[in-house]
Amino acid sequence: VSFARGYEPFNIVTDDGQSISAHFGRARAYAVLTVRDGVVVERELRPKSAPHLEPQSGHDDSDASHDSPAAHARHDAMIAPIADCACLIAGGMGRGAYDRISSAGIRAIVTDLREPDAAAIACAEGRIENLLDRLH
Repeated sequence: VSFARGYEPFNIVTDDGQSISAHFGRARAYAVLTVRDGVVVERELRPKSAPHLEPQSGHDDSDASHDSPAAHARHDAMIAPIADCACLIAGGMGRGAYDRISSAGIRAIVTDLREPDAAAIACAEGRIENLLDRLH
């Protein structure tokens, strides 16, 4: 899917702003990138909650209730800071998070790309592959 104007902010889950996080729930930040004419022209780092790393969250990797009201609330809290973004790009995520992101009107993309700028440009140009086999 190519975005008509190519100017929408693309959101990448990251820990350091330099690489794409392998797991949406564990990522500590969002790199929000704006692409124009095949080039990243704006960049912002936004904080993100990371419930898989927060012991008080009551959530861990063995939590099978990724479609519960509590899971929806966790996902909604993680999605809120990037409500202005056209898509979210991650190295992996749970099916519940993927579905919740999609239902919020944000295109969720799971990729094996590691570099945020390359992923945002590929997404803007409609060249990014959504690797749904990376959902868990």
